[in-house]
Amino acid sequence: MEPRQFRMEMVDVRVAEILSLKTPDERLHIAFQMWEMAREIVKGSVEKQHPEWDDSEIKREVARRMSHGAI
Repeated sequence: MEPRQFRMEMVDVRVAEILSLKTPDERLHIAFQMWEMAREIVKGSVEKQHPEWDDSEIKREVARRMSHGAI
C-alpha cells in the first residue's frame, strides 16, 4: 500500500467569515450534512459499479471506502 499524500486545502476567506458567525452546533450540523452527502455519493457509485450486490454488501463497501479501508 502506498503511503497517503498529505494535502492541505485552504478555506476561502469568505467561507471562513461565514463559518465564524455560526455557533458550534451549526458548524457541526453543516459538517454532518457534508458527511451524509459524501456517503450518498459513494453509495450511488457503489450501486452503479455493483448492481448485483445486496444492501448489506453495499453498506459494507461504502463504510470501507468512507473509512479509507480502516474497517
